Amino acid sequence: MDWQDEGVVLSVRHHGESARIVTLLTESHGRHAGLLRGSGTGRGGALQPGQLVGAEWRARLSEQLGYYTLEALKHPAALMLDDPARLAALRAVCALVDAALPEREPHPNLFGATKALLGLMAEMEETGDWGALYVRWEMGLLAEMGYGIDLESCAATGSATNLTHVSPRSGRAVSAEAAAPYMDRMLVLPAFLVPGRSGPDSRINDPLQAVQDGLALTGHFLENRLFAQLHTPVPQARARLLEVVHNQAQK
Repeated sequence: MDWQDEGVVLSVRHHGESARIVTLLTESHGRHAGLLRGSGTGRGGALQPGQLVGAEWRARLSEQLGYYTLEALKHPAALMLDDPARLAALRAVCALVDAALPEREPHPNLFGATKALLGLMAEMEETGDWGALYVRWEMGLLAEMGYGIDLESCAATGSATNLTHVSPRSGRAVSAEAAAPYMDRMLVLPAFLVPGRSGPDSRINDPLQAVQDGLALTGHFLENRLFAQLHTPVPQARARLLEVVHNQAQK
């Protein structure tokens, strides 16, 4: 058995003295692990989460762990070394995918979105810009796993205008008027997530706050829907991202 594919490195674990178990998010084969032989230096030693690689996998039987041969293609983290927030986001992406996806189940749309996000994050420096893209990526992850948030119209009135919140119970958007009596229970919907809108959140004129609101929104459903069904906590890397973005907003 063998195949070739493109993949994003999700995790690298030592195995014995000179090998590593590498888990990739591949375009056609989903989340897939394999053994990478090597001395711990060279190509194997340089692998880091978020790296884009060309992968060749071989095994005698399809159900075996198998062996990887990897070729480095792009390394987004190398362009983020001076930015703790972007590095935290990259690590959160890899940890969430590694924890949420079943093994060897293809998710080509998620692969494409992940590859695009990491590439754009490597080019963007403002958290208000890449942070909005990151929140949209988490929305996509939830939808891919069957826990999509419905932002098309108000759950109470059916109106598609003035959507400002999301019900934590139904996962549907709510208009400002319908949300008013229950404001303390609602999740804030940042304007950059409202269908047909983009850019900074004009309601509060604070892109970092909008990103924090978006992270709180997706975080609720990651914790209480996706990872609750998996009976596992949300990866710690995401909590670290929240901390870094919060600290940045306080400056």
